[in-house]
Amino acid sequence: MDKITAHIGSAFYKTEIKSATNTIISDEPKSDGGMDLGFSPYELLASSLAACTCITLRMYANRKGWELQDIKVEVNIVEEAEEKKTTIVRSIELFGSLDTEQKKRLLNIANKCPVHKILTNTIEVKTDIIQ
Repeated sequence: MDKITAHIGSAFYKTEIKSATNTIISDEPKSDGGMDLGFSPYELLASSLAACTCITLRMYANRKGWELQDIKVEVNIVEEAEEKKTTIVRSIELFGSLDTEQKKRLLNIANKCPVHKILTNTIEVKTDIIQ
């Protein structure tokens, strides 16, 4: 993966995020002082899991030649402050001619998408200040 860069100027809290080939805007909702010009950081995190799940399931179903016409993934992040715990709730809706075994297999495959693996393994963030 190429590096991702984010830049914020003096505007509250519009942030431009760039990869080598794409640009998106992140912002905070108006209720938090932003202008709601893009996905919030939490929404971006949830979006990563949802998109990766869809893409992984589509790739797998296509390789198998299964009649999976559409996939809908909803992700919600629930913070439990008192327990110091965060739960990510993912719901998957599959449309097409799939039997019970195919659906079970797709659930197993969803749990193997790369973003799911990252989020369910130990995560370490190393940060430094560039001089």
